[in-house]
Amino acid sequence: MSKVLSNKSNLQVLFEDNHIIIVNKRAGDIVQGDKTGDKPLSDVVKEYIKDKYNKPGNVYLGTVHRLDRPTTGLVIFAKTSKVLPRLNSLFLSKDIKKTYWAVVKNEPPKPADTLTHWLVKNPKNNKSKAHSNEVPGSKKAILHYKVLKKLDRYFLLEINLETGRHHQIRSQLATIGCAIKGDLKYGFDRSNKDASIHLHAKHIEFIHPVKKEPVLVDAPLPDDVVWKACLFDR
Repeated sequence: MSKVLSNKSNLQVLFEDNHIIIVNKRAGDIVQGDKTGDKPLSDVVKEYIKDKYNKPGNVYLGTVHRLDRPTTGLVIFAKTSKVLPRLNSLFLSKDIKKTYWAVVKNEPPKPADTLTHWLVKNPKNNKSKAHSNEVPGSKKAILHYKVLKKLDRYFLLEINLETGRHHQIRSQLATIGCAIKGDLKYGFDRSNKDASIHLHAKHIEFIHPVKKEPVLVDAPLPDDVVWKACLFDR
């Protein structure tokens, strides 16, 4: 598990150097500003950098990717304009490996499988519908899952993405009858008290675009009874 470098009230930093900062996002945080006007995680990270290094003026921070608001886990930011396009290229070339954990109520049809769907995003309700065949306006979505653990009432899945589509994990799992715990939008029967869903960006690994060294970061799980039950005995 990654060492937590900083754990202030609303920012848990798991990796940081001169080029990159990786944080563990809480449920409810938005990565970038949106129409809600709520303070985004990017601004929180900028304030952290400004305070830590006593930087005058504006702090540069590049957003590399996003996580859905109710989702938790790893988010990468670029600290320099030089490294941002390099990180973007790693994502485009799929040279950044991201592993997610999800808690679902129903047992998947198979203990491990590859799911292939064609997703159509509906901007009106901010939802993606998964189709078994290609349809107009659809984008191909591929993920791999396996059951890691059977809990008392739920199942813990590990998910690796081949593609990065809007609400991909949420939509594809719901389509096989495995809506994520708390995810009302995709068919779970009740919400979580904190409006989170039990989807966590758990692990990330890539070759540092400047240092050319392996970067492996693991995000601690949220402090939650169900997530605690997912931890493996050592």
